[in-house]
Amino acid sequence: MDAVRVALLREVLAGTEWLGATRRFAGVLRGSVVAHGGGLLLVGTPEYEPWHLAAHLVDEAAWSGTPELAPTLVRHRVRPSDPPHLAVGPGRIAAARRGETLLVVAPREPAPLLERVHDARRAGVTVLALGAGGTDLAAMAHDTLAVPEGAELDLDTVQHLVSAAAGENGGSPRARRGFRDRLTRLTEALTAPPPAPW
Repeated sequence: MDAVRVALLREVLAGTEWLGATRRFAGVLRGSVVAHGGGLLLVGTPEYEPWHLAAHLVDEAAWSGTPELAPTLVRHRVRPSDPPHLAVGPGRIAAARRGETLLVVAPREPAPLLERVHDARRAGVTVLALGAGGTDLAAMAHDTLAVPEGAELDLDTVQHLVSAAAGENGGSPRARRGFRDRLTRLTEALTAPPPAPW
């Protein structure tokens, strides 16, 4: 989902609780990683890896000038042939320390992951949860954005809103203009005539 589609989605959702909830959660995420200078770990479940969110956060980190938003994707199954950015296993969560942020994205309670998340929190890691609400994970997280089954929006759509808001949610006028500037640049690029041949 590109910036134009996110803007249209936001227009459709105007007046609902989702815009405020995703912006609030994105602000917590951004504040956590920026305050500590980075160290964002992103993990899902063995059945649901949030690779799409990882890619969007990398883009938002570049566009917003906030490199701390670029996450390390932690995967449950890593093969020796995987490229380095996809070869980080669950042991990275055990190695996490104070100042790092762990974002857990799970449509259901990630039971096999709970002990690792609990240990990371005890080590001083900020734990954020996106997905299943009212669970053990939600109880141990510092902040949660619940996306219950049957909600108006699905987890993938909420991830798009969170990642876009994280890239613009700096709290300063410059950061608020960032999204509009990106949207303007994208619109200009899409409507510009093709370059003249040499």
